[in-house]
Amino acid sequence: MSQQINPRGTFLKIADAVRSQIEADEEMTELPSVADLMSDHGVSRGVALRAFGVLREAGIAEPVPGGRWRVIRGTGNADRRPLAERISEVFTTDNLTVGAPFPSAAALSERFGASRPTVTKVLSKLEAAGLLSESQQGKPRSVRALPPDREERSEP
Repeated sequence: MSQQINPRGTFLKIADAVRSQIEADEEMTELPSVADLMSDHGVSRGVALRAFGVLREAGIAEPVPGGRWRVIRGTGNADRRPLAERISEVFTTDNLTVGAPFPSAAALSERFGASRPTVTKVLSKLEAAGLLSESQQGKPRSVRALPPDREERSEP
């Protein structure tokens, strides 16, 4: 490229180009890499990352582990809260009381569409917080205490 490119606004043009690709290809699930954008558009890493930021703010894309980005399709009702927050909500949604069995990692994995190791990490954090009993092979975890927000709601 012999022309000088003005980086101001370039990231918006790149974001629009990627948005057009997403709209044109219904099967597209993963965005081009930062390196691909840098090469294709002749821009710096920072400009490419700003373009991804625009797509994220628009609700079109989200980052995934490994430095990649994926397309968010318009399901509209997908819960994008952190997994730990969604699992902590099980105390309330399942009306659990102290001593009640807590759902297994396998059941929670299926319920929230997350891997078992990831769910197990969240359950370990709940154990460390004193909310669940320790896991033992063949024995379900039980509720040791209710989260502070749940205790407030349970009192009339």
